[in-house]
Amino acid sequence: MRLMYLLAVLAKMKLLTPAGIGRLLAALFRCGTNLMTLLKIAQSTHGQKIALVDERETVCFQQLWTDSLRLSGVFKEKYGLAKSKQVGFLCQNHIALVRAIFAASGTGCDVYLLNPEMSAGQLRQLFDEVELDLLIHDEKQTATIEQAGYAGASLYSYHEHLPAINQLLGECSDWSDERLASVPVPARSSAGKIMLLTGGTTGRAKKVPHKPSLFHYLPPFLALLSQLGLLRLNTAYIATPIYHGYGLAILLLFVALGKKTVITPGFAAAKACELIARHKVEVVSVVPLMLRKMLHHDPAALQSLVCIASGGAPLATGLAAEVSAELGDCLYNLYGTTEAGLCVIATPGDLRHRAHTIGQKIPGVRLHVRNVRNSDQRPCKAGEIGQLCVKAGGSLFFKRQAWIETGDVGYRDAAGYYYLCGRTDDMVVSAGENVYPVELARVLVEHPAIEDATVIGIPDEAFGQRLKAFVQLASHAGLTETQLQQWLRQKVARYQMPKEIVFVEQLPYTELGKPDRKQLM
Repeated sequence: MRLMYLLAVLAKMKLLTPAGIGRLLAALFRCGTNLMTLLKIAQSTHGQKIALVDERETVCFQQLWTDSLRLSGVFKEKYGLAKSKQVGFLCQNHIALVRAIFAASGTGCDVYLLNPEMSAGQLRQLFDEVELDLLIHDEKQTATIEQAGYAGASLYSYHEHLPAINQLLGECSDWSDERLASVPVPARSSAGKIMLLTGGTTGRAKKVPHKPSLFHYLPPFLALLSQLGLLRLNTAYIATPIYHGYGLAILLLFVALGKKTVITPGFAAAKACELIARHKVEVVSVVPLMLRKMLHHDPAALQSLVCIASGGAPLATGLAAEVSAELGDCLYNLYGTTEAGLCVIATPGDLRHRAHTIGQKIPGVRLHVRNVRNSDQRPCKAGEIGQLCVKAGGSLFFKRQAWIETGDVGYRDAAGYYYLCGRTDDMVVSAGENVYPVELARVLVEHPAIEDATVIGIPDEAFGQRLKAFVQLASHAGLTETQLQQWLRQKVARYQMPKEIVFVEQLPYTELGKPDRKQLM
């Protein structure tokens, strides 16, 4: 089975030719199986083709490889990075971050990708648990890092005078080809882990290690190539944060495919629309909130898009239909977890007939809906709500044969399509009934006067728990709580009716496009 996936991927990437096989073997011999292997294959295949574009610069694959190799050598010599060492990244999206991720992986150290929005208290907690040998960060994070009490070695991503990635590259810009060829890259047994963090803004982050492994990522890689049609597209834009598993996976995919990739620090709808129009972007990775903002800002600027890969949060009601009306059938809904990676894909055809589905599971992934309250934990029948549990091979934290409890609640229909109802810790038990806040939120946004809505559970003396809705009205809309309550009674069950409705000017969201319920509580 693994050989079949490998051959299929290599065939789609045109690496089964004699020249392609030669490039693959040379990269494996030079780099083993860490991220530098991926970059080496891209460099030898695509050379002077543009690899990355950001607000500061544009680099080709040859330059990205050379810069990353130089940095890897400097990381070893100046900072002692090697196997069992640990380096943290506290950066937004830019080329310095990408160079440094590849370079650090090339030393064999463990790479920690951290959310730059983490508070000083959350960082302090992380620094108490993990002794970093080097912290690479943006200048704007300096004060937060100092407040967190970090006293280890640090390096700016960019700085005009102080030690930074751009300064290091300037210092080793005159390295000869012989010097570059002598930079060692760890063997397979010495390749470090990529540490992704779940959460990080609303609570205690959980560390999830991933080992760079060719075979672990073949099924999702092949699924993305086959279902999203990425091979025929040339220019991509990553709007999602690279520090998140979704953003990193899309970055590595685009590098492997030799795509020109545009990245930006942070997200602004106006800037995103301008970049898509200027670079004639064909494929973009977004969370649903980003997509909705771009559509509302300037849909005409998005006409070059052929593939919109949305993930990281559930699709808002009506968003798939809005995209189809404005841009045609180009929206794909991706579902995965930090622990297991990509699990499910919904195509435009799926969304046309099942607007709320997250799709069908990809080959190579085992996915069950389980009622975790049952001692035997047998899979639920079609239509029964339970927790999504997955088996996939990308994580070290879980053994390959262990079922991963995703924490997401949903169900599977008779045709094999999956749907999300919320999170296990979001579920409300009201007078003995299991109530899922996201289901009420979906109904609320169907009202023509409502732009957005978020629902949470609150304590209630009579029923144990009830729902509380936060509603953002559309521009110039007039709606009272009494009117909305009357409208809802025709749409939802009695136990789904909110105890309280609060109208707000703007609902808060995290950087990953998820409702920031902590600010609402």
